[in-house]
Amino acid sequence: MKTPKRQKPFAMIREFQLADWFTLANAVCGTGALFSMLTYLQTTDVSHVYIACGMILAALVFDILDGRIARWRQKNSVMGRELDSLADVISFGVAPAVIAYGIGMQGLYDRVVLTFFVACGVSRLARYNVTAEALSGDGGKVKYFEGTPIPTSLLLVLMMFWAATQGAVRDSLWFGHVLFAGFTLHPIVLFFALSGSLMISRIRFPKL
Repeated sequence: MKTPKRQKPFAMIREFQLADWFTLANAVCGTGALFSMLTYLQTTDVSHVYIACGMILAALVFDILDGRIARWRQKNSVMGRELDSLADVISFGVAPAVIAYGIGMQGLYDRVVLTFFVACGVSRLARYNVTAEALSGDGGKVKYFEGTPIPTSLLLVLMMFWAATQGAVRDSLWFGHVLFAGFTLHPIVLFFALSGSLMISRIRFPKL
């Protein structure tokens, strides 16, 4: 009976392409945004909201660069695509939802909407991974997206950044709040419902 070959330490890391490191940087930025918002919840120092939003912007830069580097080096892989989706879930799905929660969208209905937003983002990425080959043209490049890409959540992050600079956080959120059946809804959270709905729509958007 043969003894199973032992995997060398860090063998998987050696298989990473250059683009994969930029994808990991995307995930690191998203995780940093989450930690910044946890610190904000502890300290109420609004500078941590600014940092969290800035980390999402940095994540978008890395997300753009990883795709460009992969095409430049002509080294696309299934692992790279899956890694990209996992990073995007953190940076453009979970992190924006946590920023929203942190600045005051904490009612029961708010949490339902934010959870819906994250679920739509996950579904959108899964659908893209499954259909990417079918959507590719003769050159092997996807020509259009079905539904808005999850990084468009940066628009929501910019909105929250602007709100924070204006002091419109917590009890001062734009549009106030309403009560339904004893539970709170902040109308501003409906932007997340709209974003999530567009992500899982069948509307075609050209890929630039």
